[in-house]
Amino acid sequence: MTTRLEPHSFLQRQLHLAVGHPIRVAIYTRLAEGIRSGAFRLGEMLPRETELSAMLGVSRTPVREALMLLEEDGLLVTRRGVGRFVTDALPRGGLEQMRPFEVVLADPTMTMTMTVQPVRFELEKVTDFVSKRLALDSTANAWIRESLLLQDGLPVATVQEHLPAGRYLSDVSARIASELLEIAAEPRTLLASMQANGHVFTNGVCEIVATDAGPTRAKLLNVKPSAAVLIFTQTAGHGGVPLYAAKCVVAPGHGSLSIMQRNPS
Repeated sequence: MTTRLEPHSFLQRQLHLAVGHPIRVAIYTRLAEGIRSGAFRLGEMLPRETELSAMLGVSRTPVREALMLLEEDGLLVTRRGVGRFVTDALPRGGLEQMRPFEVVLADPTMTMTMTVQPVRFELEKVTDFVSKRLALDSTANAWIRESLLLQDGLPVATVQEHLPAGRYLSDVSARIASELLEIAAEPRTLLASMQANGHVFTNGVCEIVATDAGPTRAKLLNVKPSAAVLIFTQTAGHGGVPLYAAKCVVAPGHGSLSIMQRNPS
């Protein structure tokens, strides 16, 4: 049986404040994690702003800003004169959010289990794909982590993740550099592990193209080389520097993916 982490204990854990990033981002990440993990139950009333700021050890202004963002994203609702409550049903975010691919592709009904199976983690010379997206010299090295995403044990996607190596990485984030070997051994994508450790990636771009699977991908996904697949290419920055690039190849028949839209007015 899974023991629920009490909201007060969850909130009082130290915030991971990334250099150069607004405090509201760290608060948003903590509260959103609490909502999605069940530390805050659906429909439950949140502590008031003054209580949240005291438990998190920050001022009320970034707390208020984070709460407004959470409400805009459909995770909270406000009842006038009463307070803020967790929504009764969590919205399923789409590709517009910087989220690990195993979360993006997960079954929204939660009837199927998504797992990550690491395939390889190596240091190699950068390819054109990596050098262009991470602004690396063509002679540089980069880490590659390849994983297979399984839904109820069946392959639905492959994920290749790239991070710069050596000083290209440690000069931007010494903590990521020191943690990388450990998190690469975890049964989830690198992005999922880094986000869980409090690292905030910004300025993300996701590009989508359709192509044939090809022999290598086809073997991993158990499809014909001529099968049509979707390729999602994701690039993200850390502290204003491009630090993460990924390529997710989704097998045919997976289902639909969403992109949330808002009226600009």
